[in-house]
Amino acid sequence: MAKQPKTLTHGQIWTALDRLAERAGLSPSGLARRSGLDPTTFNKSKRVTPDGRERWPSTESVSKALAATNSSIETFVQLIGDSARTVPSLPHLGFAQTAGGGYFDDGGFPTGKGWDQVALPALNDEHAYALEISGDQMQPTYRDGDVLVVSPGTPIRRGDRVVVKTRAGEVMVRELKRRTTKTLELQSLNSGHADRTLSAGDVAWIARIVWASQ
Repeated sequence: MAKQPKTLTHGQIWTALDRLAERAGLSPSGLARRSGLDPTTFNKSKRVTPDGRERWPSTESVSKALAATNSSIETFVQLIGDSARTVPSLPHLGFAQTAGGGYFDDGGFPTGKGWDQVALPALNDEHAYALEISGDQMQPTYRDGDVLVVSPGTPIRRGDRVVVKTRAGEVMVRELKRRTTKTLELQSLNSGHADRTLSAGDVAWIARIVWASQ
């Protein structure tokens, strides 16, 4: 009796797309943006219709995702079959959402609801988290859809790129130029924005960016 060929499942295809995003250091929405698709195309909420029917990604969207990540169809097939691999995940939030408050405690650690999870490189910091850039305000250093991994527990040195929150509630990404007991000098990542000098007393917390998808 002839052996029946194996068929692909709905879960396998979506898992492969998640792993494709992970390889590129992106969230599913980041992968969709980089592929020129609607940011919600690969979101988990879009994978099943309201009446419970499975929704499959189109061949066009998969093709665009492969092109955006410089991946081959052979790589995608390998990701489908790579079911035994496990990857670490970090709390994930869009950078634009940080202005809303309620996502960090007084020490700058992620807290509260609203965080997603994204698979990214493992770190020796249990409080590490990921922020996804939207828009072009940080170009050319960071682009729309890039993911920044932030580690509150990693020591900060001059020249490091950092996330800073002021006591007034402003959250910004800058390069640390100089830090003294009284002031914090920050260089903008975009030449169109001015550098900043903050009083140490105006800084709620500062954390180092240890990895970025680019």
